[in-house]
Amino acid sequence: MDVENSSVDLSRSLPADRFEPRVPAIAEYAESLLITILLALFGTTFIVQAFKIPSQSMEPTLLVGDHLLVNKFVFEGRGAWYEKLLPYRSIRRGDIIVFKFPYDDHPHYVKRVIALPGDRLRIAARQVYVNGVRLAEPYVVHDSVAGDPFGDNFPPTDWYFLGIGLRPEWARHLLDYVKDAQLIVPPHKYFVMGDNRDESWDSRYWGFVDRDAIVGRPMVIYWSVRATSSDYADRGLFGTLRGIEDALVHLRSRTRWHRMLREVH
Repeated sequence: MDVENSSVDLSRSLPADRFEPRVPAIAEYAESLLITILLALFGTTFIVQAFKIPSQSMEPTLLVGDHLLVNKFVFEGRGAWYEKLLPYRSIRRGDIIVFKFPYDDHPHYVKRVIALPGDRLRIAARQVYVNGVRLAEPYVVHDSVAGDPFGDNFPPTDWYFLGIGLRPEWARHLLDYVKDAQLIVPPHKYFVMGDNRDESWDSRYWGFVDRDAIVGRPMVIYWSVRATSSDYADRGLFGTLRGIEDALVHLRSRTRWHRMLREVH
């Protein structure tokens, strides 16, 4: 019995693309992951970054446990060529900013801009005056029992007061910026204070914020959880992981739902 040739021309019976070499699935996943990571790094480097509030210095505007999205794509002033092409704006009095603390390990702080480069500032009877005009500060709260040495009057005008809670680096140079009982803000520097005025360790105690230290402006509270400053005291890896675990376990009971997606002003 004759036997027919059973070979089949696969190039005719199957779609042509079945014969094109395909990238393994694991390579596709790795490529997608790499692109996602690069986009995330680009976003956190140039556009937006997440921060959390660990202290009471900005209450009631910002509470301990508020988690913020910070717009890093907002302020001009670094002298880059692209500032004229992109929607940057100048830093204004009243802006809340995130910045790197001038000393130690440069942790991120959040305060409100009170005086700009060239401004003349003084505090008298708890009222802030800039260039001789009293600032309207509806966001400020005072604690009558806090005993803030510079809450009523600032700047000091003699060396006697310089040892009261000041950073040594600031105490050595503060009077260099005082003229006619007013603090003169130098170029490229900003004077910042907390809204919780008598519970804020701010420019009165450690000095100016350099323009290059300013990270950006908080836009929105994307999540808020009831917490205390002690919950954020441990900044190490173990403390961070423990904080994340605790927040997840008590997510429903500790979340301040009414503060979610609130704009920051």
